[in-house]
Amino acid sequence: MITPYTWRKSSYSGGGEGNACVEVAARPAHVAIRDSKAPARAPLTIPTAAFTTFVTALKTQTPPASQT
Repeated sequence: MITPYTWRKSSYSGGGEGNACVEVAARPAHVAIRDSKAPARAPLTIPTAAFTTFVTALKTQTPPASQT
């Protein structure tokens, strides 16, 4: 039996209908990622440990200086 994914959308998904972002679904062995504008397309799946490393790296990076 296949259990459906429970998709989560970022709180930073933009204005309007809030569909200009990616969505993630956590599974025991992997994380699925999809484009919220094209939910019927196949998601990208990566191992949970790799996703955790990726998110940690994003959180610890210093944002680039403004180019104004």
